Amino acid sequence: MPTEDIRASLGLRPVINVSGTMTSLGASIVVPEAIAAMTAILPQFVEINDLQRKASAVIARLTGGEAGFVTASCSAGISLAVAGAMTGADLLAIEKLPDVTPERNEVLVQMGHVVSYGAPVDQAIRLAGGKVVLIGQATSAHRYHMENAINEKTAAAVYVVSHHVVDYGLLKLTEFVEIAHAKGVPVIVDAASEYDLRIFLEQGADIVLYSGHKFLGGPTSGIVAGKKDLVRNAFLQNMGIGRGMKAGKESVFGVMAALEAWEKRDHDGIRAREAGYLQLWRETLEGRPGVTALIEPDPTDNPLDRMRVIICEQQAHITAWDLAEALARGTPPIIVRDHEIEHRHFYLDPCNLHPGQEAIVARRLADELDKAAASNEIIATPLENRSRHRFDSALRWPD
Repeated sequence: MPTEDIRASLGLRPVINVSGTMTSLGASIVVPEAIAAMTAILPQFVEINDLQRKASAVIARLTGGEAGFVTASCSAGISLAVAGAMTGADLLAIEKLPDVTPERNEVLVQMGHVVSYGAPVDQAIRLAGGKVVLIGQATSAHRYHMENAINEKTAAAVYVVSHHVVDYGLLKLTEFVEIAHAKGVPVIVDAASEYDLRIFLEQGADIVLYSGHKFLGGPTSGIVAGKKDLVRNAFLQNMGIGRGMKAGKESVFGVMAALEAWEKRDHDGIRAREAGYLQLWRETLEGRPGVTALIEPDPTDNPLDRMRVIICEQQAHITAWDLAEALARGTPPIIVRDHEIEHRHFYLDPCNLHPGQEAIVARRLADELDKAAASNEIIATPLENRSRHRFDSALRWPD
């Protein structure tokens, strides 16, 4: 853990992140190789397109794609890839987006994939001028839904890999690709939070989008990888809608360094360390009334586990959402993964901890549960309060 914490001098809370690779918390701990690369290039002038050519070679080697480039974020990558599928290399069409689009401007997405990662997936498509065509229903998409949605106006099909999407009843990627390719439609995969850099292209995707700042531990960025002509068409959008999504020299070079560090990373050693954290937390929670701690695999098959903490408020004397709130308010603040909190559980993700923080998390868990157990009444605020006040802070910003 760093000896000097700059957050105190900025008046920022020293949060400990057991939520995961969340953009709202800064995504991840940037690897030393990326920090060194960014420091080295920041004072220098470079020709950005040539630097992106160098990045393309590294991205191609790591992903198995033919080409790649770095953009502002994975969300930006969705917009650029969709725009490229619509305009091709037509520079005038690129300038006219998003209000004037080519005739081929429809983009297929399964309804169960239209989720929010902080903003709606479909908005990233609409920013490019794409017309979103939803396939099936939220929990049901079949071949006939997709086959009958494709027509002469279909420019692309977007597939989302995320723990937020519906995980049953929908078309799997290989079938999604088969149907799209049978009618000449390219497939764009949003794999922002995915660990495997090769599998989606191997399964037939034409373009895959990754976050550079999540598992890779690079600077805030997105990676566009895949077939050379489609990647090139997406890259050309930097002369249009992509101008506001550009990546600086430090981001491009930082991602290159993070990718090369990924090749050398001790993935097994990291998993073993995380397993130790999970075991400590399980021992901390074991035997506590109303608390069940389960170690579970990642839902999108990333090679890591998380802990699901299930709370029975009648026995633990506190609800799952009140416990999560207490952890976030305390000292130091502990931010858990609470996207399913209405099901009376939250997750602890061990992937973004500095050494020693796992013990702090264990102590805070024990302290808050001890306080609740000593309470004569169950600590249970209405769940609806979370919805009612979820955006209060944002709406008061910057106050």
